[in-house]
Amino acid sequence: MRESSIRIKLTEKLGFFAFSTGSNVVYQFKSLYYLFFLTNVLKIDVLTAGTILTIGTVWDAVNDPIIGFWALNRKFKSGERIRPFAKWFALPWALSVVALFTDFGLPSKLCVVFCVVVYIVFELFYTFIAIPYNSMASLATDSDSQRRSINVWRNLGGCLGSGIGAVACLPLLKLFGGLDEKGNLSAGSKKGFFLAALVMGAVCIAGSLIHYYTTRERIKPINETASPLGAKEVFKMLFSCSSWVKNMIYILLYGVNNLLLMSLITYYATYVIGSTAMATPIQAVYLVFSVLSSFLVTPIDKKLGRRRTMMLGALVMVLGKIWFVINPFSMGAIYLNAVSVGFGATVAFVMFNTNRNNIVDIIERKNGRRLDSLVSTADNLSSKLAVALATQLIALWLKIAGFDASLALQPTKAISAINAMLGWVPMAVAAGMFIVVSGIRIEEESSSPAG
Repeated sequence: MRESSIRIKLTEKLGFFAFSTGSNVVYQFKSLYYLFFLTNVLKIDVLTAGTILTIGTVWDAVNDPIIGFWALNRKFKSGERIRPFAKWFALPWALSVVALFTDFGLPSKLCVVFCVVVYIVFELFYTFIAIPYNSMASLATDSDSQRRSINVWRNLGGCLGSGIGAVACLPLLKLFGGLDEKGNLSAGSKKGFFLAALVMGAVCIAGSLIHYYTTRERIKPINETASPLGAKEVFKMLFSCSSWVKNMIYILLYGVNNLLLMSLITYYATYVIGSTAMATPIQAVYLVFSVLSSFLVTPIDKKLGRRRTMMLGALVMVLGKIWFVINPFSMGAIYLNAVSVGFGATVAFVMFNTNRNNIVDIIERKNGRRLDSLVSTADNLSSKLAVALATQLIALWLKIAGFDASLALQPTKAISAINAMLGWVPMAVAAGMFIVVSGIRIEEESSSPAG
């Protein structure tokens, strides 16, 4: 793996940490509570609500490569290609998440249309935010160990952001009058979600600006004066890189696995355990083990190598679900499930982001051109297709199983569906991750001579 004299100071790593914190605040808040907000606060039918998320996410998946290609062939006035996106799109993205969780008092049909539009806008701004979020590590340094260190700090920031976006949400709802004494939604839930979203948006803006003012683009393209790249040429470069293709599939499976936990845990707490507030300690266990695992990724990677480390993460997720599959009503089983996902998701996040940084270098060495923004947004395409797939799976399965948000007690089939989507379904997805990872040879490609 590549090493260089470029070393990243702690201040700059904290800038990556802050950006990851802010971005994940919004992402986790939306992932955990938007479907729940639509069904249980705005009282939209679960299948319609799921379709809203699917439409917005599919649109977002489509616009990712378009925006990535546009960004590939342009520069900011400063001469930079990536970093300024964090500055210019932080406020729009934060405002869009507030709009997501606002009840504008519209008639039911108009409300559905409005929710689709707002969600499309939210995902559009997320695409712009994702460009610096996913690309800057490869532009800050060409040292593989430094990039891995940056991605560890990003994961730590992601854990903190997830904590603020998930664990802190219900206490904020209670503070703002959105929950009753039993921890379930109250008559003030609409105001509570709106004020909680304002807090999340403020954290996002702060993290983005800290990142912008503390990080630097140092890695320059081999040929900065080359003519603009055509779409056909760019996608040929991408698909000729086997590591990129396999990393894309791995990210897709990771995204499905992660979203199932993020979206279903609130329903599990509400309808299986009997208290929405119980989602908080389960999420807390997941986040604590994510943080602890962040400190283990580097030594494990050094000991086992990239591929085996990723295989280990997937295997832990598979094994950690066995108890839950056998007895989904056991509190010990759901906590062990959260522990295993905390470890496996952390390994996956650090590794596939470090892979992404290496892939940009591999493509440049083979073709003489850097594709930072397009690799970032194309990977985002995979991630968002995963979100769309998992969201529609949740909505359709719950609808078929007879889920009704107006019922305090759900039908047995709905409970079984919730348990399955937290148990054997992500177990099978994690097994798929293990299989895909076994074929990744990024270490070999990174060290092979230029083509």
